[in-house]
Amino acid sequence: MIKKRLNIVNILTDDQGAWAMRCAGNDEIVTPNLDRLAAEGVRFDNFYCASPVCSPARASLLTGEMPSAHGVHDWLSGGNGSSDRFPDAGFRDRGIEYLEGHPSYIAELAKAGYRCALSGKWHLGNQEDKKEGFEGWYIMFGGGCAYYHPLMFDGAEMKYIPFHGTYVTDLITDRAIGFIDEYAAGDSPFCVEVHYNAPHSPWSHDNHPEEYLRLYRDCPFDSAPNLPLHPRQVTSAPMGDTPEKRRENLIGYYAAVTAMDANVGRIIARLEELGIYDDTVITFTSDNGMNMGHHGLWGKGNATYPPNMYDTSVKVPFIIKAPFIAAPGKVVHMTASHCDIFPTLCGIAGVSFVPGRYQPGVSLLPRLTGERGDGSRGVCVYDEYGFVRMLRKGDYKLVRRYIGDDDELYDMVSDPDETMNLIADPKYAGLVSGMKAELEEWFAKYGTPECDGRNSLTLTGSGQRDLCHKPDAFTDVNRMYNTGEPCRR
Repeated sequence: MIKKRLNIVNILTDDQGAWAMRCAGNDEIVTPNLDRLAAEGVRFDNFYCASPVCSPARASLLTGEMPSAHGVHDWLSGGNGSSDRFPDAGFRDRGIEYLEGHPSYIAELAKAGYRCALSGKWHLGNQEDKKEGFEGWYIMFGGGCAYYHPLMFDGAEMKYIPFHGTYVTDLITDRAIGFIDEYAAGDSPFCVEVHYNAPHSPWSHDNHPEEYLRLYRDCPFDSAPNLPLHPRQVTSAPMGDTPEKRRENLIGYYAAVTAMDANVGRIIARLEELGIYDDTVITFTSDNGMNMGHHGLWGKGNATYPPNMYDTSVKVPFIIKAPFIAAPGKVVHMTASHCDIFPTLCGIAGVSFVPGRYQPGVSLLPRLTGERGDGSRGVCVYDEYGFVRMLRKGDYKLVRRYIGDDDELYDMVSDPDETMNLIADPKYAGLVSGMKAELEEWFAKYGTPECDGRNSLTLTGSGQRDLCHKPDAFTDVNRMYNTGEPCRR
């Protein structure tokens, strides 16, 4: 039972695989501040996003709903800004409120008296107007940017940051600390969302400070597989398809993670200076996983066509540091997902939470406080990306695709790297049949006909430009399918 109202800082990165932290076993990457949070809090090592690409994953984190309920099925290539409001910004469409009418934990916290702010990436549609519950609103345009030339919205004002000005990771932290300073001076608790675009590409060396790049100049990168390019690789991210490009990508990616970690350290230091660190809950996660050579891929769920559900695409880091943690430094092995964050934050804030019709998540608070042990509630976890759905149940993972003939079944205990597809083995026919039925039943319960991902047969991973039920909602890019040759966007 939480007896006092705690401040909350939620840190969200972009394209950070669960493997990309030293505390997760990667001894080549430098993340001392994330390691500190894990040592003082709890780290989950089987934590899943709801979708292996940014916008649907972020929508699920905010609403506690799956894409088949909130309707965001791909990264949002349209609806981010209005050409009539900002004619000089290069916008080509209108702002779309993709999540209008859907719940958000920010709205719930604000109703309970929290002062809430966002600094960083939104990428959930119309970003010119702050959303319900947010008092502070400082966001980057769209889903990515050059690290030294971002386009930011400061309230309702649009600003370009001069080239080779402030590194965008520092910029996001500066404003987040400003919100913390402002809100800490008042009597209300606060929730500050710090949404970095790091370590998303670009990874070229002119995009990151030399002090972080030099840490990896001589790194052998044994922590990143060096495999032949996957036959279904698409250009969703800069590919490391030559030794030189692989090395450049990894240096940039690791440097972006370490630069972000240093900024997490700045936030920790400011909370300590204000004397509120011990009264502040800090959560850390990423929107989706990332392959940096894993499976021969560069990218996430849309690194292949049809989309993939490899663990390296769908597993994300999750750390929570809080004064109520019963066993600091513990690694929790139960499976959990982004959908569990909504009820967990409500529980931390003392908000009375009754799950909505389409919210499958459960609060992790009882396990964090020691009221309930690290049990096996999380034997199942579900994921989806348009017409592709996944069920991880116990030792097995089923990937179901609703076009083509590309279903997959993996034994995640004997084959954690997902190299041997068992779907055609008659020995597993009964297991597959049962898991498919369970998958259908679960999504029928937590999805809507209007937003059902199985309707997204035109989804290519190249973006969503309108509400999912509208004609031509998804960006139409020709794909080579099942030809054994790389696809190009």
